[in-house]
Amino acid sequence: MSQTDCYRGRFAPTPSGPLHFGSLVAALGSYLDARAAGGTWLVRIEDIDPPRCPKGADSTILRQLERFGLYWDEQVVWQHTRHAAYQQALDCLIARGLAYPCSCSRKQWQDFTIYPGWCRNGQREANKPVAWRLRSDLAKRPITWQDRLFGRQQLDPATFGDVVLKRKDNLWAYQLAVVVDDAEQSISDVVRGYDLLDNTPWQGQLQTALGLPTPRYLHLPLMVTDDGQKLSKQNMAPALAESVEGVRHQLFHALQALDQAPPIELAQEAPEVQLRWAIAHWSIEQLTPFHHRALPPEY
Repeated sequence: MSQTDCYRGRFAPTPSGPLHFGSLVAALGSYLDARAAGGTWLVRIEDIDPPRCPKGADSTILRQLERFGLYWDEQVVWQHTRHAAYQQALDCLIARGLAYPCSCSRKQWQDFTIYPGWCRNGQREANKPVAWRLRSDLAKRPITWQDRLFGRQQLDPATFGDVVLKRKDNLWAYQLAVVVDDAEQSISDVVRGYDLLDNTPWQGQLQTALGLPTPRYLHLPLMVTDDGQKLSKQNMAPALAESVEGVRHQLFHALQALDQAPPIELAQEAPEVQLRWAIAHWSIEQLTPFHHRALPPEY
């Protein structure tokens, strides 16, 4: 396809804390892929889980992106403003018999690898709060797609169970929200971490069921610690640098983590210079299809 006019990418962080180096690699990969295609790059704040989102974390993330020269197009979208759209999508799934209320607790099915579908044919315990789940056995399966780095993928969502679409506390779940928002924003290309690859089958089911387009996917290797743990806010990954020198070096190391082989002298340049070089030289072919990537020694 001609990407100049139709490429629309996005970076969609959860504001559970400041961005760390792993976040930077994901954001940078998404940004470069969009800019190299002459496309549009958006930022969406995925704040549908308020207990996980401390006040001000979203503003911190936006400032961090700007500090690294990652400027977005169009207005930032916050998911907490999108409840009506998610409810409309859920209502559509219910009408098609693809979503059902579930009163089961995690403790009740803790001896099973996946939720066993006890409420598929009727709520087991009346008058209890319910979550809404997707009938993964009735939706399209298997789901097949061509990942731009990892090649052809085929997974059966039913082997992962009936994913939650709306929680018992009335908060929306990631799978439904991301599908609705990607379609609303006409996202053509999703560039994100490898940890989300196995979410793609559920999202494919929802896209088909709701009559929404399926974007192209590029899953990037995850940054991991010395003990093999994914670099994340949960394991206390340090926030991105704030100093001029720290920003330059971390941006340079992120380019290295994406296998773009930047010239060593680029490490001393300002973000706009590094990004200008990176956009001109962006190459997915240089990316090595590893699931994980070790952090640079200084981290």
